[in-house]
Amino acid sequence: MTYTNIGFIGGGNMANSLIGGLLADGWPVDKICVSDPNEECREYLSSRFSIQTSKDNIDTVNASDVLVLAIKPQVMAEITQTLKAAVQQTKPLVISIAAGINLSDLSRWLGGYNNLIRTMPNTPALVQSAATALIADDSVNQESRDLAETIMRAVGLTLWVDNEEQIDAVTAVSGSGPAYFFYIMEAMEKAGIEMGLSAKNARLLTIQTAFGAAKMALESNDEPGLLRQKVTSPGGTTERALSILEDNQLQQIFSQALKGARERSNELAKILGQEA
Repeated sequence: MTYTNIGFIGGGNMANSLIGGLLADGWPVDKICVSDPNEECREYLSSRFSIQTSKDNIDTVNASDVLVLAIKPQVMAEITQTLKAAVQQTKPLVISIAAGINLSDLSRWLGGYNNLIRTMPNTPALVQSAATALIADDSVNQESRDLAETIMRAVGLTLWVDNEEQIDAVTAVSGSGPAYFFYIMEAMEKAGIEMGLSAKNARLLTIQTAFGAAKMALESNDEPGLLRQKVTSPGGTTERALSILEDNQLQQIFSQALKGARERSNELAKILGQEA
């Protein structure tokens, strides 16, 4: 395999995760570089991964065939416009991992540059268990699409969506999704403690149960609804608990919540797109 030079603009948690995943997959250390204005961040990356770091973003652009924009959405417009000339000259594949930044806005900030792929990973990337959706500009060739998928697969599952509008749905389902599960786990822990379990035991039981259920869903050919039915004995404890959840319209609440997240994702994209 021919390894490509990958440069990261921004050395935060997501960049750390991707770099760690890439190196674990065998990507050569000398093919990865990072720029970040924070000296402490650069020293940490250099010490942990033995990769080249810089405080100058232009150095990273010039050294990269693939440029990963791993910066906060709020500063994307400002920073990408400083990269415009260098990107136009070196013509890297640009991959954005920032939430709420549309391809059209990114292209505009880079001076009409279109060799762009937008991704939506989620925070389990920190433990190489992400779910990442990708969408590319129509002009991006298949080789570049495959390369972007390889890079993002270093931290978990990847999938392509049909159009950019679906990224808002992805944000609602998987981007924000870990928080929903943490919320449910928090509620289960609290209920366990209220019923007399120690905080430690309530937490361990909740986490292991969540892990086990997710593992069953991943390894089974059955959809979640059928798995739920299989573990629900008629007249039993699980049926009683589920009937209470259904009486309180939990599914409708989840539907409303995710649609709200999708709408907010669309709103933020419009707000961020007005920058510069």
